[in-house]
Amino acid sequence: MAEQLKNLYSKEFILKLANKLSLAYSKFEKENFINSIFDNSWQDLELKQRMRHIAHKLNKYLPFSYKEQLEILKEVKKDFSGLEAMVFQDFVEVFGLDDFTESMKALEVFTINSSSEFAIRQFILKYEEQAMNQMKILAKSSNEHIRRLASEGCRPRLPWAVALPKFKQNPAKALEIIELLKNDKSVYVQKSVANNLNDISKDNPHLVIEFVKQNLGVSKELDWICKHGSRTLLKKGNIEILGLFSFDKSHHINLTNFCYDKSVNIDENLTFSFEINSDEIIGNIRIEYVIYYLKSNNIHNKKVFMISQNKIKSSSKKFIKKQSFKNMTTRKHYLGKHFIAILINGVEVLKEEFYLNDTSNWFTKKK
Repeated sequence: MAEQLKNLYSKEFILKLANKLSLAYSKFEKENFINSIFDNSWQDLELKQRMRHIAHKLNKYLPFSYKEQLEILKEVKKDFSGLEAMVFQDFVEVFGLDDFTESMKALEVFTINSSSEFAIRQFILKYEEQAMNQMKILAKSSNEHIRRLASEGCRPRLPWAVALPKFKQNPAKALEIIELLKNDKSVYVQKSVANNLNDISKDNPHLVIEFVKQNLGVSKELDWICKHGSRTLLKKGNIEILGLFSFDKSHHINLTNFCYDKSVNIDENLTFSFEINSDEIIGNIRIEYVIYYLKSNNIHNKKVFMISQNKIKSSSKKFIKKQSFKNMTTRKHYLGKHFIAILINGVEVLKEEFYLNDTSNWFTKKK
């Protein structure tokens, strides 16, 4: 089983944090801090809850002004990176909302080799104009982590984070940041810009379509941002966006020799294969498959998966794919009739049924 994310905040992490705090503050009550972390609630706390728990203990055992606390934490942060280091930005989110200037300085430091994307959103909610003006400054930083924060922090639908309702309704200020960063040479920043666009497309598809119209063909990097930022629209089969990426021609393509498992067991794979062919070069093509999952209410829920999205310079091509039906914490499978379909350039060209079974208790049931 994969290691749970919450275990990033392990005993080893807390010991390291306590040791670094002791070096930065000689009177730090190291043992009391450690014991207070591992209280009766610790084992039941999830990742962000542990993050918040640690932040509160940091505030308790650093008995100084907020500004003085930040100076200590900035020094300690130098020895931490990645997801585990986000505890520092969480401290700012909890205890720094009334000090915009010092908090912005701290988040800029804490985002390097980690991220302050969660905390900065609270400042956007409370100080929208001031915060977004600061984001424009961050977007011009020489550090890619800080530039990424400018985009990632104002995404309307950032996963795991508090939403920005105004930006869902009108993402104009997020688009201003995107304009500043759309030609950034850092792949790290490009991914954030594309994700920001994809967030915007879910509530304001017309704005992303307009962005693509204005920017497609400018550069290889910007083409990638446009396509990745349009992935939800492409998956939904938006006619206009499919046309902009030249995925609008499919009448010359035939799908043949579709073979698939008509019966699949829980924890096994559905295997399927097919060929596409044409009397001419196939050209730009986006091929997806759809699983219509049976749900507990006997309704089928559609989920689209990518197979290929490129230019095929031949007149035929074969595809072989597998889809797992292993139960996971994020997806429970229900026994019975499901469907598989194939999409070519957003058009469903084939749909077949198959059955999901469970043979794990077969011998018991037979008795």
